[in-house]
Amino acid sequence: MNNTYAIKDNDLILGSSKKYVLRIKDMDEANKPREKLIKHGSDFLSVSELLAVVFTVGTRKENVLQMTHRILKEYGERAIVSERKPVKLAQELDIPLNKACQIVACFELGRRYFSEKDGRSIFIRSAKQAFEYLSDMKNLPKECLRGLYLNSRYQIVHDEVISMGSLTSNIVHAREVFRPAIECSAAAVIIAHNHPSGSLLPTQSDFEVTDKLVQAGGVLGIDILDHVIIAGDKYISILENKHYATEEL
Repeated sequence: MNNTYAIKDNDLILGSSKKYVLRIKDMDEANKPREKLIKHGSDFLSVSELLAVVFTVGTRKENVLQMTHRILKEYGERAIVSERKPVKLAQELDIPLNKACQIVACFELGRRYFSEKDGRSIFIRSAKQAFEYLSDMKNLPKECLRGLYLNSRYQIVHDEVISMGSLTSNIVHAREVFRPAIECSAAAVIIAHNHPSGSLLPTQSDFEVTDKLVQAGGVLGIDILDHVIIAGDKYISILENKHYATEEL
């Protein structure tokens, strides 16, 4: 699994339930996110608590801390930072659209004023590096398909949650995989999904989807470098291990 990726030169030369929800105001002062932020500073708060400060309130179904904890658990911290579509976020996480807008706007500010100015770039050249970058997927309770979009220098130029499925299935459309690649002029794509069951064994559907995406990428001139399956602390590259189709890992 330590093979490094190789991007081909694809240039063409043409001639309603009623249950009580604990509210923030009912919590002890020492445990309220805003009060903790004021007293101790941002380093003292978890990511879910910081997000709770942005939201200020929850909904009738969940208090704000329950909501932020669930959002980060179901979507993954690294993935949610890269999400730019509030409507998609609201639908997939079953949260109000205004909350989704707050998330997208909050992380967009971070990208514009801090993340993109720190001089650090992330490069992915192997399945191992992809797994390390995508480590926040290993404990997701639902199956999630993620796309990493790279330029010709193997630098990540975009990271997107393509779809979120149930525990047993995920629907993949080539147009949803390649649309971000075209929008950000990516040279290659690495796709990855998790198996909440903990099994690394690829399904027949995993192989079929991979083959179809590789073929579609060939037409578009965009490489599918890999399809990585993540199960807990383990991973496998489908393109490197096609012989595992019928045996357990």
